[in-house]
Amino acid sequence: MKDQPTRAQAVRPLVILAAFGASLVVGLVLMLWATGGLRNVAAPAAIGGPFQLTDQTGQTVTEANLKGRPTVIFFGFTHCPDICPTALFEMSEVLRAMGKDADRINVWFVSVDPERDTVAAMKDYLSSFDPHLKGLTGSPEAVAKVISGYRVYAKKVPLKDGDYTMDHTALIYLMDRDGKFVAPFNLKRTPEEAAADLKRYL
Repeated sequence: MKDQPTRAQAVRPLVILAAFGASLVVGLVLMLWATGGLRNVAAPAAIGGPFQLTDQTGQTVTEANLKGRPTVIFFGFTHCPDICPTALFEMSEVLRAMGKDADRINVWFVSVDPERDTVAAMKDYLSSFDPHLKGLTGSPEAVAKVISGYRVYAKKVPLKDGDYTMDHTALIYLMDRDGKFVAPFNLKRTPEEAAADLKRYL
């Protein structure tokens, strides 16, 4: 029993490395596909698919809500220590830069941790960010379906105190007005540049 902490310490870096590697591979493949660098990679229709989740106001959201508006989708969880809140803050700045045009797009934060991310938890968490942001959650089965459809890596990682965290794909998806995947969306630029890019798809 004494060697269990040592094993946990040895295993967790490998899990995190695997998660990083999986996210990197997914991002690289999607980037190459979007720029025409791969001809035999899954077509845009292979990214996405049918789903039914609930937003932080209790409203049902399905793939039908993709139609008619460009949509930015990213995956995370409310207990995320840094990557998720950073992305949400950056996206909030982009929405601010869009002005009234922010009403013409969807921005969805999809939970990979449905056990803890209830509708109430998502509502409380997103209250700190731009009100255009929708937090989507659902049953473990419903969330698993979306994760699979969007080719997302998500894995529960136990912590020493008996709690857990989530390793997951940090890619941000841009979907067009027809609900088809366009390309990974880059938040690592000025809000004005990102907003101008989004407006091209209105």
